[in-house]
Amino acid sequence: MTAQSSKRPGAPCGDAVAGERTATSTTLICADGMGSGIKAHVAAEMCAARALELLRVGFSLRRAFASLVRTMEQAKRDHTPYVAFSLVRVLNDGETTVLSYEAPGPILIERHHATALPQRTVVVESAVTEETNCHLAPGEGVLVFSDGVSQAGLGGMLSRGWQTEGAASFVNDLCSSGTPLADIPGRVQEKAVQYSAGTVGDDVTAALALCRVGNVVTILTGPPGTRQKDGEAAGKLLKSPGAKVVCGATTADVVARYLGTEVSIDREVDSLLAPPSYVIEGVDLVTEGAVTLNQLYNVLDEDPETFDEISGVTRLYDMLRGADRVNLIVGTAQNPANAHVSFRQQGIMPRARIVPMIADKLREAGKLVVVEKV
Repeated sequence: MTAQSSKRPGAPCGDAVAGERTATSTTLICADGMGSGIKAHVAAEMCAARALELLRVGFSLRRAFASLVRTMEQAKRDHTPYVAFSLVRVLNDGETTVLSYEAPGPILIERHHATALPQRTVVVESAVTEETNCHLAPGEGVLVFSDGVSQAGLGGMLSRGWQTEGAASFVNDLCSSGTPLADIPGRVQEKAVQYSAGTVGDDVTAALALCRVGNVVTILTGPPGTRQKDGEAAGKLLKSPGAKVVCGATTADVVARYLGTEVSIDREVDSLLAPPSYVIEGVDLVTEGAVTLNQLYNVLDEDPETFDEISGVTRLYDMLRGADRVNLIVGTAQNPANAHVSFRQQGIMPRARIVPMIADKLREAGKLVVVEKV
């Protein structure tokens, strides 16, 4: 959850926030390009993108941090744009690390209390940096921000600026009054802008990494490559946490056999556009396969208010829209029907093509997507 405002109305914000989820952790970076305007914006965006890419290619958190610090120290020596930043990593068990380079310290937000977190000084690449460690329980979070917050009011309403402690006291009052955690970054940003009225001011960014139990959706689509793996595939689906979905009539038969039950038509869904839906006791949603997946892909970017009817496609859309993590268990058995010319004539792509496209769209929407083939 992020709230931002530019130093000058209509100009690009010189700060950038980016994040990424993996199967084991969530990473957030709040980058503050020195100065303001387009140069600061580009520098901040490049810093945030580079941090995430270093982690994607296998750098550890501290190694990625050190690489960024080295670059920023060189930029300062060369008198080129550089970036102050906070790099946050939250593991799935709540263990949290915040590494800060010339950035304000983080604030721990608990259910009814907030406090500035203590920092430990660490020398990295000859630069003095700060490290913070804490543990987050569900319902708690870490707030990081640019110096547009900590220096708000400097030389005006607040002689020394708002500072981290002042922001923490403000957030503590919000927590005590029952303000929803999702509203806190916006309230901090608004207060910082208010304090900066009449001063030079700066770009303002506040970003909250919130720990909560994730919403999980697991989809089994397509029978496994060999019948010997039918039970394994069905077991993976049924033992997974969260909502369970089957896409495909043959796949539905696989799951029903595993459960010792039968597949029946869902009489409550009567759509003129989408394929039929089915019912298997113990499974949250059962739909047809290829056509449903293609229709889902076509509407993933649409406003649900525009949907005219309830169908297997729209129900699956709703599940995925509210998901944090999507597990896609994809069977590798070939379906000759999908290769029929009528499918190509209608523009219906086979499972092997449409599933990766759906996964990419979900990732673009900020979902953690894990694909497993069986």
